[in-house]
Amino acid sequence: MQPQLTEKEALFCAYYAQSGDARAAAAAAGYRNPRRSGAKLLRRPQITAALAEPAAEALPAAIERGLRALAFGSAADAVRLLLRGEELTADEVEKLDLFIVSDLKRPKGGGMEIKFFDRLKALEALSRCAGAQAQEGGSFLQALSAGARLLSEEEEDV
Repeated sequence: MQPQLTEKEALFCAYYAQSGDARAAAAAAGYRNPRRSGAKLLRRPQITAALAEPAAEALPAAIERGLRALAFGSAADAVRLLLRGEELTADEVEKLDLFIVSDLKRPKGGGMEIKFFDRLKALEALSRCAGAQAQEGGSFLQALSAGARLLSEEEEDV
């Protein structure tokens, strides 16, 4: 029998299941040093066991959330980083939402180069996900219809 998780550990698990980001989950759960705490928590067997079961069910939803964030996410924090780059403290940079940023560079001549993930590709992937869900629903309806036909045929035979 595994020991119960503390309230903080359970919060970490819930946030980690949503985001997949150990540092952000530890920060949201209230740990003082989120980077170190997140890494330590993920090495604990009771935490990995608590995360393992719902992870398989949550993966398609997490993929869809990620694609939505890429397709519709705001570039405001990336622009903030571009404009205030060296003025920002490390803690302020940690809080920026840079999920849609694929690459950051500082060229030798100065300035900053920011590349974003392709929104059209994210939209196409979302469209494929929606199509797959519709097909799954369609095949389920087809199976129900086939089952109903078989039942009606059996009733006619009686």
